[in-house]
Amino acid sequence: MPEAKLILRGLHKSFGDNDVLRGIDMEVQAGEMICLIGASGSGKSTLLRCINQLEPIDDGAVLLEGQDISEPGLDLGPVRRRIGIVFQSYNLFPHMSALENVLLAPRRVLQEAPAASRARVEALFARFGLGEHMEKFPDQLSGGQQQRVAVIRALAMRPEIMLFDEITAALDPELVGEVLSVLRQLREEGMTMILATHEMGFARELADRVCFMDGGVIVEEGRPEAIFTAPQMARTQAFLRSVLR
Repeated sequence: MPEAKLILRGLHKSFGDNDVLRGIDMEVQAGEMICLIGASGSGKSTLLRCINQLEPIDDGAVLLEGQDISEPGLDLGPVRRRIGIVFQSYNLFPHMSALENVLLAPRRVLQEAPAASRARVEALFARFGLGEHMEKFPDQLSGGQQQRVAVIRALAMRPEIMLFDEITAALDPELVGEVLSVLRQLREEGMTMILATHEMGFARELADRVCFMDGGVIVEEGRPEAIFTAPQMARTQAFLRSVLR
């Protein structure tokens, strides 16, 4: 098997006296989709933020294709272009159209020519069913549409890995499906992804691996059919009983 795209070794992260991550080890192969499940406060969001160095780790290492990207003093700009992240809050600029929101980073950070960046970004809007909404402002879009714009904005930076932090949590139930359809498409196209999610049905259907987190550790991981059908750990069993009732 080739070397993993992303390797986490012994990740530790604390906020004051609160140990949020307590020795996380994980390997992610190129094109793999991993779903992180667990109760709020289990460390899922912090883990994602540590992967692309929005939060510096206290101990351990994050290796991207063999390079330690958690090394102190490393220029993180190139790292964050390679590892995109989307949060449950859309964080769109309200005074800019959806198209302008997405074009901002490719032009400023990637230094793309205006015509080239616009053509590429318009293709992304069309691909994810928002071609008719590019010129609208965020308050003219539904929550699901705004979240899709946030995904497009991350994809516009041409990342190699995408991280998604509970991106359906703030949506009304009827809007969740349109965002999950975007993730399905990315899965089919071979994007490497790590998702923190409460959508158990989605994790069971599409994940290559599911990792159950509790208390800052990965308690159990495996194929979805194994985790959801025959979990081995008592903590995993208790969590699934509570969310699958």
